[in-house]
Amino acid sequence: MTIRFGVPADVSRALEIWRDATDATHDFLTPEHRIEIDAMVAGWLPEAELWLALDESEHTVGFLAMDGDMIDALFVDPAFHGRGYGTKLVNHALTLAPNALVDANEQASNALPFYESLGFVRTGGSATDSQGRPYPLVYLAYAGKR
Repeated sequence: MTIRFGVPADVSRALEIWRDATDATHDFLTPEHRIEIDAMVAGWLPEAELWLALDESEHTVGFLAMDGDMIDALFVDPAFHGRGYGTKLVNHALTLAPNALVDANEQASNALPFYESLGFVRTGGSATDSQGRPYPLVYLAYAGKR
């Protein structure tokens, strides 16, 4: 398992991972919002600072997008969930930003337990996502291993 910086040629695989992981973990999204968010992500990923998690065959199985101290996105191919790729990506994020922050969808049942198990604590939240859609967010900050 390795982490490497993403290049423009990696964006299509990152988008594929985002779509598969979102479909597997974000069943609360309305079909209309899913399409709307997909278009936003497809436009944003080429500009994002991407870090990729690669399996033993050098196949991209997850990605992390950072913006300063903020973990903007962390997604792992659902076929590879539970194998440590997400943890490896977060640990990499913490080398880049020791005071990392992340916003997690409250309705994504896997997100909060995952981040909290890695030492993130809740610092607040909002009733909507950043575009005002009805998807509550929980704000988290890294507080160290528990």
